[in-house]
Amino acid sequence: MGRPLKFGVVGVGTVSLRGLIPHLVHEDLRERVELTALCDPVVDRVESAAHRFGVTQAFTSYDDFLERSGVDAITLATPIGIHYEQGKKALLAGKHVHFNKTMTVTTAEATELIELARQRNLRLVASPGEMLRPHNIKTKAMIQEGVIGDVAWAICGAGFGTYHEDEPERDGGSKNTAIDPAWYFRKPGGGPLYDMSVYALHGLTGILGPAKAVTALSGVRFPQRHFNGRTIPTEADDNTLMLLDFGKSLFAVVYGTAAGDIRESLDFSGTYFGSKGTIAGLKLNGIPYDYPGREIAVTAPCGGVKPGFGGNEWILPNINGAHRTIPEQHVFADIMQLVDVIQKGGPIIASAEHARHVIEIIEAAFRSAETGARQSLQTTF
Repeated sequence: MGRPLKFGVVGVGTVSLRGLIPHLVHEDLRERVELTALCDPVVDRVESAAHRFGVTQAFTSYDDFLERSGVDAITLATPIGIHYEQGKKALLAGKHVHFNKTMTVTTAEATELIELARQRNLRLVASPGEMLRPHNIKTKAMIQEGVIGDVAWAICGAGFGTYHEDEPERDGGSKNTAIDPAWYFRKPGGGPLYDMSVYALHGLTGILGPAKAVTALSGVRFPQRHFNGRTIPTEADDNTLMLLDFGKSLFAVVYGTAAGDIRESLDFSGTYFGSKGTIAGLKLNGIPYDYPGREIAVTAPCGGVKPGFGGNEWILPNINGAHRTIPEQHVFADIMQLVDVIQKGGPIIASAEHARHVIEIIEAAFRSAETGARQSLQTTF
């Protein structure tokens, strides 16, 4: 396989500290991946993380990081609104790129990055890789086989709740700067559609195929958020309901809402209603169905009952051994998909083309809410 892939993490925020860095420095990856550099504009945060995890290089300048770190590939764990700019610079610098959700804010930005990567023979992987999940693959197969007859409609989505204000990693402690969540509530790139509902949209379109049109209602329900004793004004829409048209009168409701616990909502995987039955998460007509790896998922402390969490993270590709005890397994699985395709070749499941289609759905939803008109979609995957 040659030398290990030299990897860099850009953005030392909650997801990186909680999961990405601990996964990437684990000793079982040494022959494949070497985490050699971190980059974050907050000096105490990036230097503290580098010291804690034994990473040899710490940068506060992204341009310096790209020029001097010597990495082959990066993961962008930065605010969604700057993914396009940072992704473009990385491609121009000859780096392969993994994007934490969502890849970009606009369809045009996504198209530009896709074409640039193709021109330079570089690889892009765009989270979330929902079609890496065995239960989603099985759900798609059951629907195609007619197990629940002809599907009439589906529903999926996620609630924002106070998730980002409450993340324990945001407390910087006595020596480090607190990790500010303000960008999640600002434009561009903030709001539950880009941050949470993107999972549901990737799963839904992965199972049913590309959507053809969108109609939506959207706005700001909670004008203020609170963190670390201060008020954060909400700029980005935080309450959106959309209706997707998949053609032939097959519809789906997708929500990205201001209230609700993501772990208690209808779940990212969705519910599919057919003429002969229903698939709801991990159940077919109310009874758990079998899928590859379920026998492992049910041995987890959670019992494997939630499609997107716990034991059903254990059965994602490259999640084994100690990686089952480290959070953010789904993101690590996507990162390792980039490593796999660079080192071994093969198809990319969490593709930039799929991500672009989801981005167009989100853009179209906001246009529909603003104009009151149905929006046709142009992209596919």
